[in-house]
Amino acid sequence: MKEEYSNQRRRWYDKDPVLSQAIETLEHSDDETQIKIALNLIKIIIEHNIEDEKYEAVEDIINAVGSGLDDNRKGRWYDIDSTVRTAMNMLQNCPEATQRIIAKEMAKMVVDKIKTDEDDSEDEDTEE
Repeated sequence: MKEEYSNQRRRWYDKDPVLSQAIETLEHSDDETQIKIALNLIKIIIEHNIEDEKYEAVEDIINAVGSGLDDNRKGRWYDIDSTVRTAMNMLQNCPEATQRIIAKEMAKMVVDKIKTDEDDSEDEDTEE
């Protein structure tokens, strides 16, 4: 029974292993990192949707984002912050092909941010 349960995907982002790992890493990042990456994600998603001509105007983007948000839903880790929630909602509503592209970019952002934080930490250690 346990094996059967683990083979079922419980979350929308578990379909793509790269996306799943990037979101898991983001989940365990500090609040500031989550918000910075969420803002970058929103920008990337908008750029991809404009390239794909999915949206013709800013109003279309705002309506698409707003239609999927439920202000009463607070059970997921990314529902705590509205910026992160908006980014995750936008990502969830992207076509799977776009999600795969964005997953790679997101994974790179997360890794780059972690490396920057580690470099900053090492610099502080050597100053002491």
